[in-house]
Amino acid sequence: MNNLADIAHDIQQLALELGANEVAVSVSQSVSTELTQREGTLEKSQQSNSLGVGLELLVDERFSSHSASDVRLDSLRPFLTRAIEATRFLEPDPNRRLPDIQEMGCADADLDASDGSWDVHTPEARQSLLNELETASQTAASASTAEVRSLTHHVWDAKVDSHVCCSNGFSAGWSRTSFGMGGEITLVDTDGRLPEAYDYRSTRHLEDLPDVKVLAEELLFQGSNRLASSGIPSAKMPILLSNHVASKLIRTLITPMGGTAIYEKRSCLLGKVGTQIANSTLTIMDEPHIPRGLNSRPYDSDGFATQSRSIVQDGVLQNYLLGLYNARRLDTKPTTAGTSNIVIAPSTHSPQELIADLPQVIVIDGFLGGNANAITGDFSYGITGRYFERGEMVQSVSEMNISGNIIELMMQFEAAGNDVWTYSSYRLPSLLFNGVQCSGT
Repeated sequence: MNNLADIAHDIQQLALELGANEVAVSVSQSVSTELTQREGTLEKSQQSNSLGVGLELLVDERFSSHSASDVRLDSLRPFLTRAIEATRFLEPDPNRRLPDIQEMGCADADLDASDGSWDVHTPEARQSLLNELETASQTAASASTAEVRSLTHHVWDAKVDSHVCCSNGFSAGWSRTSFGMGGEITLVDTDGRLPEAYDYRSTRHLEDLPDVKVLAEELLFQGSNRLASSGIPSAKMPILLSNHVASKLIRTLITPMGGTAIYEKRSCLLGKVGTQIANSTLTIMDEPHIPRGLNSRPYDSDGFATQSRSIVQDGVLQNYLLGLYNARRLDTKPTTAGTSNIVIAPSTHSPQELIADLPQVIVIDGFLGGNANAITGDFSYGITGRYFERGEMVQSVSEMNISGNIIELMMQFEAAGNDVWTYSSYRLPSLLFNGVQCSGT
């Protein structure tokens, strides 16, 4: 990390010497490994090593950004010379200047984002985990009545070190690791179709990955639920978003909160800060300091110390996602340019309890295509899942879609489950919504 800080500082000094007025330099070094295996045969073994730099330049109040994979000063000198000269041809944009150093900093929080075991994680250990995962899936498949056509499994891990250095004096860096495993399954349906399913898990620390049996059984469960699937008659009914896919619709709500969308007036949430955009039982938090959280971070892209932030509180929109640049353009205070860990608190009720008394409900296990319009809030997504009546599964569902308006949908939020998904930056439980348009046969 000290070496990255030196590299960033030297590049910053070079850019200033060549004529830049302000410079922000981000140097990152990463190592990632991935293994893929199918039916006992290792199909892919890949390791990537990278060292690169990203630069933001302000030259005569004109802004540009650049990146390079060669951090040697001799190589960067002609590159930066051309970059600075080219920047002078752009239109002035004084809102791009760096913030005051007093506004920048790192959060005082123990993120526990780097697992020391990564440094001693051997090729043999990666292969052993992959073999265990495949064996667990084969065991689960052999005990099932479903006909499995193929199983493919993956394991991966990575370490990233980065350092940011700005010409106003700000300098900070941090390290993080990640580990993951997952698989895809293809089954044979009675009508000859080949339904597929997948399951992936990622964590900061190796020990936080689930047991291979858990993933293997869930993979088979998801695949089996695709058998004999079809559409059901169109109707408005409750839907339960399974925890691992609930981020799809929450992200649809958060996207229009972005600073560029607000500044360009291309957002369905324009002018809605302080107003009700969801059921009063819904609160959405941005939590950047969760230990081992997949998107926990000490500072944001502007160099501001991260902080816990309520995005939606009791159904009321609290903040837009405004980085420094868009905040200046809007003549307001910045919040943050992007989210970290999105959190919805769980309840004490299991997903099964949430749907036990409902006359009908679709439990959505996956999404297949579709689109959303951030300007209007309208969306339409293809779905796969299971149809229940009073807690009893009736059939598997496919060839259907849900549609509506994201604000209207959030107003129809009913309850959260107790099953928070921790393998994503969207740490969500299963979410129940009422009266959603489900289109099928």
